[in-house]
Amino acid sequence: MNFIKLIFLLLGLVLLALVVGEIELSQVVEQVKTVGWGMAVIVGIYFLAFLIDSFTWQMALIQVPLNAVWTYRTWKVRMVGEVFNNVVPAGGFGGEPLKAVLLKRYYGVGYREGTASLILAKTINLLSLLIFLACGFALMAGSGQLPASFKMTAGAGLSAMVFGIVLFFLVQRLKVSSITGAWISRFGFAKKADDVLHHIQDMDERLVRFYTLYKTRFAGAIGLAFVNWLLGAVEIYYAMMLLGRPMSFADCWIIEAAAQLVRAGAFFIPAGIGVQEGTFLLLYSAMTGSPVLGVSMAVIRRLREIIWIMWGLGLGAMFTFKPAHQEGEEEKTEGGEGG
Repeated sequence: MNFIKLIFLLLGLVLLALVVGEIELSQVVEQVKTVGWGMAVIVGIYFLAFLIDSFTWQMALIQVPLNAVWTYRTWKVRMVGEVFNNVVPAGGFGGEPLKAVLLKRYYGVGYREGTASLILAKTINLLSLLIFLACGFALMAGSGQLPASFKMTAGAGLSAMVFGIVLFFLVQRLKVSSITGAWISRFGFAKKADDVLHHIQDMDERLVRFYTLYKTRFAGAIGLAFVNWLLGAVEIYYAMMLLGRPMSFADCWIIEAAAQLVRAGAFFIPAGIGVQEGTFLLLYSAMTGSPVLGVSMAVIRRLREIIWIMWGLGLGAMFTFKPAHQEGEEEKTEGGEGG
């Protein structure tokens, strides 16, 4: 497994080297320097997006209150977990087990409830991403700046993503895992797996209960998650103004949608190294005629990611000094003082 991870990392580095070979690094450095203290605003935009993302996860934790204390808690846990999601080649799932462990150890949220909320939060994010990408593709289709080959490739990628995400949702909503498990359990060799099948059925029940009994919360979470994705386009819009090359918000939406689509497809490469840079280079070359501008935008986003990862690592270190949750010390549904 470590060997495979190394191969994926090397692949990303090769892509990055190809990108660097296409531009003058000195020009990129000069452009990035023009951002200056505006980088603080870019980080602020991402902070807002991340806060919204944390709250949508909190909405999936149906047994905890929707208050500021729990928003702070989910934000901290998500910060630490996302460090792993950014560096582990697992399609954004690498840090999910860690989040469940932190919820249980420090805030008394059971593993089943925590795991169900993480699956729900991931589903909510993916469904809202589909809406964001569909709007981006509609804008792309009407754009005269991009060649037909770009649009066809994006359309094929979007179609594949729609199929995968809808299937992921339907497996949960229709209890496909439980039905499959029940069918397998009829065979003698599966008797020893009864306990596992029980856990699968319990998880399916939790997921379906949320989708059927908390429809308003589900819809609200999708709406908030959509705003989260939209802030990615806002980030690009503001960064382009700082770089002295303002773009229309529609063009920024197209770029962000394409970047998210490609990064999702290249989930096996840690942090999308080389993939994100290559996507920005190609899009900016087509839309502005300046590959240097695209790589500059990619560098700005990388700088923001590095700041975020360092922040997440710091919070992770703080957790090691925090005492573990003691049963009976505090009910998870009562809020309490944020740690």
